[in-house]
Amino acid sequence: MNATRVLPILLLLLLPAHARAQEKQHAAYPDRAPVEEYRIGDPSDEIALARSAAPGAIAADASVLVLGKHGYERAVRGGNGFVCLVERSWFAGFGSPEFWNPRIRGPDCYNPPAVRSVLPQYLQRTRWALAGMSEAQMMQKARAAFASHRFTSPDAGSLSFMLSRQGYLAGAEGPWLPHVMLFIPHGQVRNWGAGVKASPVLGADGKVFEPTVLVISVRRWSDGSPAALPARERRGAR
Repeated sequence: MNATRVLPILLLLLLPAHARAQEKQHAAYPDRAPVEEYRIGDPSDEIALARSAAPGAIAADASVLVLGKHGYERAVRGGNGFVCLVERSWFAGFGSPEFWNPRIRGPDCYNPPAVRSVLPQYLQRTRWALAGMSEAQMMQKARAAFASHRFTSPDAGSLSFMLSRQGYLAGAEGPWLPHVMLFIPHGQVRNWGAGVKASPVLGADGKVFEPTVLVISVRRWSDGSPAALPARERRGAR
C-alpha cells in the first residue's frame, strides 16, 4: 500500500507535495484565524494533552510548553531533556492547505537532539504566526534564517513521539495511528527508503530550509493500548 493511500491525513501536514495533490479533497485554510482559536483555554488541559504524546516514563519528567498569546511558554520544567507540547497547524510543511487550520491539535514530544536543532525553528515560526505574518513572509524569514545558519539541519538522532489517542491532525479521523517522527537533513529520504511502495517509512523532502520529516507508525498508543487500523484504511485495504 503506497504512502498516498496509507496517510491521506497526516501527509497533508507533513508533505507539501502530497498536500497540493489533495487540495481538492480537503478544505483549505488560506488565512490565519483569530489567535484565540488556536489556544486551549485551560493550561492544565494543554499540559495533559502534551504529555499524552509520549510514554509516561518519558513524559513524566519532560518539560512542557503551552501556547500563549505571543508564542509557546514553559509551563513545566523537566529533567530528562525531552520537551512535550501541542503542535498547531503552522508546524505543517510550508504549502500545506492545512497551514492555518485552527482545529489542529498535535501532541508531540521531542527528544534532546530535536530540542536543540528542530524545535527552535518551530517555536520561532509560532512567534511569527502569532505576530500576524503571512505564510509567504514566514517562508522568507525561514529561508533567510537557514542561509545565515540560525536555522540548521536536524542533529543526528533527532526524533519525536506522537503517540496520543487524543490529538487531531486534519480531516475526520483524528490522530490516525501512533507514530514516531524522524527529522533528517534535506535530500536524504532515499537513504531511509522512505515513501516507496511497501516501505514502513513514510516521507518526502519539503523545502530545503525546513526539516525533512519521516514517519514510522507503531503498534501502541502512549498509554500502552493497542492501536486499531483507522476506518478509512480498513476500507481501503478491502
